[in-house]
Amino acid sequence: MTHPMNDLFLIDLDQERTGYRRFITSWLYCGDGPTYVVDTGPANTAADLIDTLRGHGVDHLDYILLTHIHLDHAGAAGHVAAAFPEAKIVCWPKAATHLIDPSRLWAGSLQVLGETAEMFGEPLPIDETRMLHPDALAAHGITWLHTPGHAPHHMSFVHGDILYVGEAAGMTCPTTTGAPYMRPATPPRFFLDVALDSLDRLMKLDPMPSRFALAHYGYAENPITILAQSRRQLVLWMEILGGLRQELDVVEWSPAFQAAALARLAVSDPLFASFAELDEDLQTREHEYFRNTLEGMLGQLARTAQA
Repeated sequence: MTHPMNDLFLIDLDQERTGYRRFITSWLYCGDGPTYVVDTGPANTAADLIDTLRGHGVDHLDYILLTHIHLDHAGAAGHVAAAFPEAKIVCWPKAATHLIDPSRLWAGSLQVLGETAEMFGEPLPIDETRMLHPDALAAHGITWLHTPGHAPHHMSFVHGDILYVGEAAGMTCPTTTGAPYMRPATPPRFFLDVALDSLDRLMKLDPMPSRFALAHYGYAENPITILAQSRRQLVLWMEILGGLRQELDVVEWSPAFQAAALARLAVSDPLFASFAELDEDLQTREHEYFRNTLEGMLGQLARTAQA
């Protein structure tokens, strides 16, 4: 399923697991200038993405832009590159080796994600000659920022009035009532200062793009508002979880801590209060990623306490 916005198309890459819909996306740009996709999704939906691109009349793809190389964002990059042999692949330069030879990426993903990695599927290698440094995009008016808050190799792209932010600003999700929902997308190894600095870099863009393309999930026309909300949410969650950690005298994640955190945040954070207004299957998925967020923040709190 695609959602058109004139020159920009959001392509859903739904998974078979419960709740993995309206979650993983790829962006297709086919307006003035080069034709490109931003993030390809996982390997297991590569055929769907390629068919959708062909359905949009894309017979030539100039670039595959990757905000980062996690399997749900770049797992299909090799498959799409094979289908469009003229396309150049752009990622954080130091991450390119993991696309040229994805064996370590795949092994590490299996170790960390387990069955989820198996669901996403194994990435294919990409020939080294296909890799392009992101600076080369400037000739087309596409610029990039290093935004490592979600991952050390995370990038964001600006093309005209469009800001592709990947997961630098957390994630959003549609609710049954239309109320906004937002959750930090913090990894298990999370550094608050790095995440805040990434958001600050994005908020200093001048001019600020008017269109906002998120990886998880959707399109908006108020980038500065969402960036500011994401920043405030990170700070708020760290404060709330820090207090809850001391109150319950815990160091590591546990189901009991997650339940307490969910209850506390639902009444303290208006953007997370709409968790209850997600469809049941989306709540199931969000519980899984809520744990990742908590583990990352607890790790940061533990390091701060030891300093």
